[in-house]
Amino acid sequence: MLTGKTAIVTGGTRGIGLAIVKKYLENGANVAVAGSRQETVEKAVAQLAEYGDRVMGIWPDLCVPQEVAEAFASVKEKFGSMDILANNAGISSRTGLYDYTVEEFSKIMDLNVKAVFVCSQAAARIMKEQGGGVIINTSSMVSLYGQPSGCGYPTSKFAVNGLTKSLARELAKDHIRVNAVAPGVTRTDMMAALPQELVDRISAGIPLGRVGEPLDIANAYLYLASDLASYVTGDILHVDGAAMT
Repeated sequence: MLTGKTAIVTGGTRGIGLAIVKKYLENGANVAVAGSRQETVEKAVAQLAEYGDRVMGIWPDLCVPQEVAEAFASVKEKFGSMDILANNAGISSRTGLYDYTVEEFSKIMDLNVKAVFVCSQAAARIMKEQGGGVIINTSSMVSLYGQPSGCGYPTSKFAVNGLTKSLARELAKDHIRVNAVAPGVTRTDMMAALPQELVDRISAGIPLGRVGEPLDIANAYLYLASDLASYVTGDILHVDGAAMT
């Protein structure tokens, strides 16, 4: 579905991000894995050795425009184009309001919002020049419903939704589609540490009766990146098993 395309996946070294990387590679894309540290990126790339020269690693500070622009340019130089950006990097927090520091709030907003803006801007400049592309952002089910603690995370995802819809309108004239995927409860490293009893209790509250798998989210990213979604832009695709509905 993506043969001949080149994708960059931020937060691509583990969890949902790594599942997106693998799904894109399986469907013929060249992929640049972006992570926060060189060692984690190189470890992830080593796991993908079967794909040979179709995968590379980058580790810019996603909040520094010059670093991002240079890293993205290196991807285009290697593969000849940059067609898909998956803005997946992000962090969460469960700190209650009375103990929430400005520093913690700012850290979440930087990676979850500022980095999405910086990466989208750098990608859009390349995509406009080459005639189009696709940007996909990671939102969350809590962007609609909020959560009982850690207000910075849902706030950041509300912002991602607004950025997604605004960029979709602005960049349509340049043939750049912009969408977001809003995962529900997903079996990542964080959930792996939970007792099975707690996982079962969480699953019971989801109409489909189970938590999501990284592959479920990756499949949505594949659809939105492909030509099957050629008339889809400005959408927030919820992949949550109908949780909270």
